[in-house]
Amino acid sequence: MAHRPRSEMIAKTRAKLLAAARHAFGTMGYAEASMDDFTAEAGLTRGALYHHFGDKKGLLRAVIAEIDAEMNARLREVSGRADSLWQGFCDECIAYLEMALEPEIRRIVLRDGPSVLGDPSAWDSQSECIASMAGSLRCLAGDGVIVRVDPEATARLLNGAMLHAAQWIANAPDPDVAARHSIQAFGALLSGLLKQRTADDQGRRAG
Repeated sequence: MAHRPRSEMIAKTRAKLLAAARHAFGTMGYAEASMDDFTAEAGLTRGALYHHFGDKKGLLRAVIAEIDAEMNARLREVSGRADSLWQGFCDECIAYLEMALEPEIRRIVLRDGPSVLGDPSAWDSQSECIASMAGSLRCLAGDGVIVRVDPEATARLLNGAMLHAAQWIANAPDPDVAARHSIQAFGALLSGLLKQRTADDQGRRAG
């Protein structure tokens, strides 16, 4: 039987630890999850965990990075289905807020993540999100869809509002109600960027 390449064995070990930790963090929470429990579930030792992730906090960081990548892929699919860049931009923002209702994202990314790893606005994933939003805003302004505002400043404001709203949803006594109010309010914020209001918007304002 041929030996597997070392890189393949390393990737498999990482994947096992990530899967076991993700399950533990998602079901029990970071504080209650035992390193011995999920290393045993993966059929590995603490030594393997320390080698690949440093410590439990490093493992949480890796789990969040994995979930973030999945969220970004889903959000790109959402925006890709839209009929226009503006609609895609709006749909993606709203979809992000809706994801705050999902148990795994709510517990790992929005509750345990900030309490263990600190302010999410400083995470690498947020910098990538801001850069992506700024690029879309720049295109929308160039096409005359939205008013001309500084794209980075606007992206940071919108990203901050989304992140804060998502954390509110995740920690609210009734997440569904918080999500509904957040989505409605965020839609109003986004509409304020439009260069030309729709007839429906103008009618509501006149009323």
